[in-house]
Amino acid sequence: MGEKRTGLITGADGTTRCFWPGDLPDYLAYHDHEWGRPVTDDHRLFEKLCLEGFQSGLSWLTILRKRENFREAFEGFDFERVARFTEQDVDRLLGNPGIVRHGGKIRSTINNARRAIELCEKEGSLARYFWRQEPQPHERPDLVDYATLVANPKTEISTRISKDLKKRGWSFVGPTTIYAFMQAMGLVNDHIEGCACRAEVETLRQTFRRPV
Repeated sequence: MGEKRTGLITGADGTTRCFWPGDLPDYLAYHDHEWGRPVTDDHRLFEKLCLEGFQSGLSWLTILRKRENFREAFEGFDFERVARFTEQDVDRLLGNPGIVRHGGKIRSTINNARRAIELCEKEGSLARYFWRQEPQPHERPDLVDYATLVANPKTEISTRISKDLKKRGWSFVGPTTIYAFMQAMGLVNDHIEGCACRAEVETLRQTFRRPV
């Protein structure tokens, strides 16, 4: 009952964590070593944003377990290369059983690669664009709890970013997708209060040099 109320679980290793990775080793590794840690590499940012789009309607675990296949299929998410994909590449990807074979999402990734090039030309880099959207302290709760996460799958800021990207021609970038991206790339620290990773991630964020 306490786990459901607080959103925390204690694993077999005795570590208390956010509830969502359960006891699955690959999910635990993602939670412990990647989720919420600040990212500035443009290719990794593009990857995270695209994979959040592919996740729409599916579980993140499905995407995580296919991630290496996605990386191979989309040239390591080098958006300058992906931007040159043609309809023949779409057909090739639709025949790839290692990824999510959704024509709309595949074409969206190619479209977004082209839009990413344009964004970099205007803003300097994807990292500069996204990190200048970082919520200020007064825009975030002091403590993140289970109820906050469940009740707020999107925020005013994720909605604003979504609208701006859509104006720039991006697709599959709704407010909920953008907020999941913000959580994953460290724009916010949504490890629940009491999770062993929360303080560590907060320390990383405090010493992190923003690319703005």
